[in-house]
Amino acid sequence: MGLAPGRNANAEERIALRPSFMSFFLLPYLITSLLHRSANPSALLKYCSMSSRPVVPILSGIRLHPIKSLDPVSVPEARISPSGGLALDRVWALYSVDGKWVNGKRTSAIHLIRAAYSPDLRSVTLSVPGDRRGIRTHTFSFPQAHEDAAEWFSVFFEQQIIVRYSENGFPDDTIASGPTIVSTASLRAVSEWFPPAPNGFPGIGLEEARLRFRASLEIAADPAAVDRGETLPAFWEDQLFGESERSVVRFRIGNVQFEGSNPCARCPVPPRNPLTGENLDGFQKRFTQSREAALPPWSPRERFDHFYRLSTNTRVAPSESGKLLRLGDPLVLS
Repeated sequence: MGLAPGRNANAEERIALRPSFMSFFLLPYLITSLLHRSANPSALLKYCSMSSRPVVPILSGIRLHPIKSLDPVSVPEARISPSGGLALDRVWALYSVDGKWVNGKRTSAIHLIRAAYSPDLRSVTLSVPGDRRGIRTHTFSFPQAHEDAAEWFSVFFEQQIIVRYSENGFPDDTIASGPTIVSTASLRAVSEWFPPAPNGFPGIGLEEARLRFRASLEIAADPAAVDRGETLPAFWEDQLFGESERSVVRFRIGNVQFEGSNPCARCPVPPRNPLTGENLDGFQKRFTQSREAALPPWSPRERFDHFYRLSTNTRVAPSESGKLLRLGDPLVLS
């Protein structure tokens, strides 16, 4: 793992004024960093367009989690719901009779359940591979049959479970209830922090990192940049929130307007194997230390009261309800 870039603004400005000493690969990232510090960002944007071919972030992944805490499904497009989240994302939630959520934060047993969706998302098949109790595999209409599904979940958890449905979903962050955004480069960087070990630990691959952190939207470099051998840098999405809770970073993906809110604080779920629930000892400590060491210069350090944070929480105004996000949509800072 490389060392984090330095934070000397004067040095960065001197380099930016001498593009012959900077490779075209690094220059777009430097310009983006300086945009947040410049009194005249439009001039910097003009300079960037004249001096390089910037990497354009595009929407490379859309993952819905129709049942909160269960498996995701990748889709080519998704609509914005009335609450600002994604339609059909986290629209079923499990509760015990005391009114508390039954989710990954509460029990690791939930990781044993597999949820497979039909291509049109009108049905879900629930199963528990390898379960010794012989819990039957069952297909339910989705999202209508939540009350029927409650009986299946009650058998699995051996207690009464209530399954509730909400068109607006059940977001963890009710203030910044828009989709969470992460870059492929960030997920890849995290996976490299957890390589295979002599004790038999197989390491965390890119796809497993996706399952552990459960972001809704993933961004990557545009195809033209990829053809040039360029990518987005890790933690690019840290540019999408400001230096304080009151500051707002506005951007759009396709035709949908977003406001970046904050770096997402993580919970007890990422340290667990997403298929077995087995906990990886030392995960949070290693992640926290590595995240701080790799913090790039555009990340507002003031927003990190701790470094167990990954992805950006967002807000989406009611005016965006019904608009469509599609794979390949560009992300443009306002």
